[in-house]
This record gives sequence, C-alpha cells and structure tokens, in this order.
Amino acid sequence: MNRIERKAILPEVDRIECKAALEVSDEGTITGTAWPFGSPDRVGDIITKGAFTSITTRLPMLFAHDQGQSIGVWDSVSESDDGLQVKGRLLISDVQRAREVRALIREGAATGLSIGFVTKKATARQGGGRTISLVELHEISVVPVPAHPGARITSAKSASAVNSIGNTMEDELEQVAAPDNAEIEKKFETLSNEVKSFGKLSERLDKMEAKLNRPTAANDNRPIAANDNDIEKKAFFSFIRSGTESLSSDERKALTVGTPATAGYLAPETFSSEIIKLLAEVNPIRQYAKVINIGASQIKFPRRTGSPTATWEGEGDARAHSQPSYEQVPITPHELATYTDVSNALLEDNVYNLEGELRQEFAEAFGIAEAKAFIEGTGDSNDQPVGLMTNDDIAEMVTDHASGFPASNPADVIVKMYHKLPTYHARNAVWMFNKNTLELIRTWKDSDGRYLVIDELKSDMPATLLGRPIVECPDMPDIEADAFPILFGDLQGYRIVDRVSLSVLRDPYSRATNGEVRFHARRRVGADVTNPDRFVKLKIAEAA
Repeated sequence: MNRIERKAILPEVDRIECKAALEVSDEGTITGTAWPFGSPDRVGDIITKGAFTSITTRLPMLFAHDQGQSIGVWDSVSESDDGLQVKGRLLISDVQRAREVRALIREGAATGLSIGFVTKKATARQGGGRTISLVELHEISVVPVPAHPGARITSAKSASAVNSIGNTMEDELEQVAAPDNAEIEKKFETLSNEVKSFGKLSERLDKMEAKLNRPTAANDNRPIAANDNDIEKKAFFSFIRSGTESLSSDERKALTVGTPATAGYLAPETFSSEIIKLLAEVNPIRQYAKVINIGASQIKFPRRTGSPTATWEGEGDARAHSQPSYEQVPITPHELATYTDVSNALLEDNVYNLEGELRQEFAEAFGIAEAKAFIEGTGDSNDQPVGLMTNDDIAEMVTDHASGFPASNPADVIVKMYHKLPTYHARNAVWMFNKNTLELIRTWKDSDGRYLVIDELKSDMPATLLGRPIVECPDMPDIEADAFPILFGDLQGYRIVDRVSLSVLRDPYSRATNGEVRFHARRRVGADVTNPDRFVKLKIAEAA
C-alpha cells in the first residue's frame, strides 16, 4: 500500500507531499512552474523529469491544500525540460474565495504553488531526502510558502510580479539555489509553532464571539462565582449585612441594580442555583417536569392537534386530502415574592451561615407557593401558573362510589388508569397523590397477599406502584366526593419556565423601630400543560 504524505508548512503532518508557489491576472489566469526539475526542495527531495507520467486533465486548484477551499481548475499540466508547467483559472466570477486569493497573490501574500501527490517510486539520496521518479498527481494548490523555493508563478497576463529585491518572478526562478536543509528545518519549526499559537488565538476569539452572541441574562452574562473569593458573592453578602453604604466602589459595581419599580439587587448565580436545588427538594414536581430558563416575557410551544391520515385507494381513484394542524401554547412567567425580617444584632454578630439561613427561608416560601400553583394554579387571570389539576384537556376517569374506591378489588381503578395512557407515556409516568391517599393505597394487596406499593431498598429511591414511581404531593386533594385525588402521567408534558433569578431588596427602614432589617425576595416563574395526552386523572363520583 502506498503511503500518502504531506510536507508543506507543517512538516510533521504525514499525509500528502506538497511542493510549490504563484500569482494572478485580472481575469484570474495563472501560469507557472509547479515543480522545477534538477534541484531539491526544502527537505532534500528531487523529482525527476518523467515522474509525472499519468496526469489527469482539469486538476482541482485548491488554496493551501484545503479541500474545503476549491478556488479554480488547472486546464493544462505538462512536463518541460525545466519542470512541471501549469496553466489554470481562478473562478473569480463564481467563487468568493477565489477573488480573495487573487488579492493575496497581487499583494505578494501568496506567491507559491504546491503540488499534492502520492509517491509511487523513490530512492534515498546521500545526505538526506529522496530522488522521486514516479508520482501520482492529485492536486495543485496556491500557498503562501511553497515546499520548493523554485515553484513559483512565472506570469499572470499582467504586470510582472516583482519581489522584495526588485527582480521579477522569472529572474528569481533562475537564481534560486538549494538552501541549507538544517536552516530550513529550523525555520519550518518556528513557523509551525507560530501556526499553533495562531490556532489557540483563533479558538479564544471563537469563544469570545459565542459569548457576545448569547442573549443577555439578568446578570449581564457575568461568569458564575467559582469560589468564595468572587467579588460578586462578597459584595452581595456584604450588602445583606450592612447595605450599600459599607461597600467599596468595586463592590457596588459588582451588584446589578434592578428596575426602578423594585430597586433590588440580583443575587449572584451560585446563590440562585442553590435556591433552585432547595426548591426541587420542597417541590417534587420540579424533579420530574421539564424546566427551562427563558430570556423573554413569554414563550410559545407549538403543539400538534391533528395528523394526516392515509387511506387505501383503488387504481384511478381520487385521493383523500389530509394535513396536520398545529396550535401554540403560550407560557407567561408570573412574579413570586416573599420577605423575611432579620434583627440588626443578628446581622452584626452573625458568626454562622447567615446566607444559608436566608436561602432556606426563601426556598421554603417559594417552594410551598410553587407546589400549590403547579397543582391547582388558575393561570394568567390570577397571575399564577396553570396547575395540572385545573387543566381541562387532561382525560378523566370517574369512580362509581362517592365515598372513594369500590369495596371489592379497589386496585382495579389504578390498573385501569395505568392502561388509559399509551404504552410509551405510561412507562415514563409517575403517580401523584397526597400522604392520606398513599396511606390507603399502601394497604392494598394482590391475590397472593403482596402489597402493591413497593418500597425501594435504597433510601434515595421513591416507592413504586405498578412499577412506576410515587410522587407525594401535599397539595393534591383528599379522597372525597367530586375531588381529583390521583394523577398518573409523564411530567415531561408539564413545562416550567424560570424568567428571573432570585432578586433581593434590603429595606432597613420599614422595621427600623423594631431593630430589624426586612429582606424582600422575588423571582418569576410560569408553568402549563403542553401535552395533556400524557396524563389521566381520577375523579371521585359526586355524592347522590
């Protein structure tokens, strides 16, 4: 198997050998010597006359051997006594990159030709390098630095290109001698290191551009605090204890001032993320529902309401028309707020985790309010999220007994609920009910006397019913007439959107006569059912 090699600007890359250089006319026509016979390249290789025996016509013209940068075509490639002569055209009328390369050639930024080939036959040369007598030519590229110093553009149907010492390209071709290989290798190594450094710089610029293109978040896209020395975190907790009067100018700048209506300060992101974690512990629905952060006042989810149908038709029969239909489910974040009072003495003498205490206070207040709204929230009319149990599109099952479940085989109702959902959604679904309902269901057994509710061996795993997890929700109704005590469904069909991170306002005046400082906390949260077909709820029959 022949080895494909590359020796050009980066000699350590072992792919395809590249030897060459060039320049261009207004029409994009290039004429030059892609490889001079009789003299070695920068690594000591010589290609002899007759080596290019099988030349494919209309070879591709690339820039720097990059297959993603095809800039033209070589119409004529032939051997002469002096070397491999080429003539081609830059596709300046159709390819933007070709026009850019033409400008590079004119300014002397790209003056070389470089050939890419596979060596078929070669022998070692004394002192290094090879004598190559047979090659398979693949492409010829325009390059800034050719592997062979004599591989340059010789004409461009315009004014002759002049080099830095006043000679034309043709004169330079005659005067070039084989350079010292050791010196060339040293220069190549230096150039290689520069190219690698440029790659790292390019990567940094890409990251900066990506960051600038991100939507502006509430914290002005500042990085999350990485450790306790973060100035934002220090400024926030100094503000908690003493207010803005005690802050330095840098700490004041580190705080993000809220809108005039709230005059608050945003908590650093580490604080906010810990709040979310505690919310999930207090409000179990967040652990299973789909939660996203948004940067607008509303988000709309498309939902398919109808699908096309196919019908069997006979030959020549008219086809029935059908098409899918869609609607949009808008979710608007609503404001959730609370406050807590802390004594001045506690703020001044605090030696324990004051911020942790506040975090716990806010998490409990927000978690309790959220959990209730996610179950029975009434929607935009009351500035609340839409709750699971108030959504009219979720399918219902009704028991035959106003007092609850039938005396004989009460678990049959649960089995019917499970099979009410499509199989795909049922195997991702969870059971939701309160502790009183769970107490009743825990007493149910199968015909062999085994309890239907199975407690997992690991403490962090939920109990299961019919193989699906049980989510205990204190805000679910009790078992009574005309109530909905049980919900079964895939909570990925319920979307929760967080709009604003935790914002805290320090009010030292309202409770000043009591020696206390009041802290107001707020955030914006919205929620709604986006896929009602993933749920089924149980309704207890109405009383007679």
